[in-house]
Amino acid sequence: MDRLKDKVVIITGAAGGQGSLEAKVFAEEGAKVVLTDISEEGLKRVAAEVEEKGGEALTLVHDVSSDDDWAKVVQHTSERFGAVHALINNAGIITREGIDGTTLEMWEKIQSVNSRGIFLGIKHTAPEMKKAGGGSIVNISSIWGIVGSGGSAAYHASKGAVRLLSKTAAIEYAKDHIRVNTIHPGVIETPMLATNKNVDKLREQTPWPRLGRPEDIVYGALYLASDESTFVTGTELIIDGGYTAR
Repeated sequence: MDRLKDKVVIITGAAGGQGSLEAKVFAEEGAKVVLTDISEEGLKRVAAEVEEKGGEALTLVHDVSSDDDWAKVVQHTSERFGAVHALINNAGIITREGIDGTTLEMWEKIQSVNSRGIFLGIKHTAPEMKKAGGGSIVNISSIWGIVGSGGSAAYHASKGAVRLLSKTAAIEYAKDHIRVNTIHPGVIETPMLATNKNVDKLREQTPWPRLGRPEDIVYGALYLASDESTFVTGTELIIDGGYTAR
């Protein structure tokens, strides 16, 4: 239960779904967790669950596409806990339109959260990790950052950007002992999946005889955030039940 003992971990998109479970599991593993999201109500609920089990949580309302918000998150984290050791860039949004159906407004909104948000997270937390002697950045991409689907054009572009940005960041920060990796979830049973009309087809195309669960991704993130993965950087952890193995 001490895989993240005394580490300070920022988790974006922590008000629900996968992010909220990361918050609870990481706290149980000894981390001090900083929970950020646009939903203040959701953050309070998750923080209460963390604290009920003896964990320590700081909640911050946070638009990941905002440079100013990121600066404030890192400042408040440093003031409260004195360091930043890990970042889980979990926040993301999706649109399922293909290229023909994607407006410029939709495109820019997806990129601002899914791509710009990751860039800003790396840029603002890396200096604090340098002060701490190193750290781990885990960026949640998708299998749609590796393979195409014939739809969700803006989402694919944003998640592909996350994959390659993370690789170049891994090279840039290796000398500072900051690891940067991506996780690529397959079809995971989260609230976001409920909006997908093709879920039955995706289930049939997944070789493993069930869909993914949030905890499948959470424990991958836990490994990458912990000191168990100190020689792992610039790589992809694909957690998709064999979907991309076909």
